Amino acid sequence: MMIYPSIDKLLNLVDSKYELVHISAKRSKEISKNGLLQLAETEYKSKKNIGRALEEVAEGLIEVKKKGA
Repeated sequence: MMIYPSIDKLLNLVDSKYELVHISAKRSKEISKNGLLQLAETEYKSKKNIGRALEEVAEGLIEVKKKGA
């Protein structure tokens, strides 16, 4: 079973695994709290909020600020 989105793709967008965990957990909590999604619900492959948050990172819908930028 292939996990989507792949960790390799995500790490090209985010500096570290730790930062990725932080960003996706924070976004997942936001989704749980307010129910607002950035894509149509049918466009997500994942049914869980954490997976949806990772998909949003992969799609570039969450702005990730690089260190020193």
